[in-house]
Amino acid sequence: MRRPDSPPTPADRWSNPDRLTPREIEILQLLAHGLNNAQIATSLFIGESTVKTHINHAFAKIGVQSRSGAISYAYRHGLATTSDEGRTRP
Repeated sequence: MRRPDSPPTPADRWSNPDRLTPREIEILQLLAHGLNNAQIATSLFIGESTVKTHINHAFAKIGVQSRSGAISYAYRHGLATTSDEGRTRP
């Protein structure tokens, strides 16, 4: 959760036309930063199978079939940036 006095993140400014859940957005952001499923699971304190489920749901919602397609989507829609600002590390 974001503090009221902190600047908005790209996800805060995004209108979410594909109705992604907050967790799906978070996972897309981590994918865009190059984390694999195991690293995402460790970072978010969830199981690897749960990560796979979120990825599959996100892929279906955004209409992609690959990680590279999802990463491209994340950058095009402002969910990820080239800086490491706000990056969650395992």
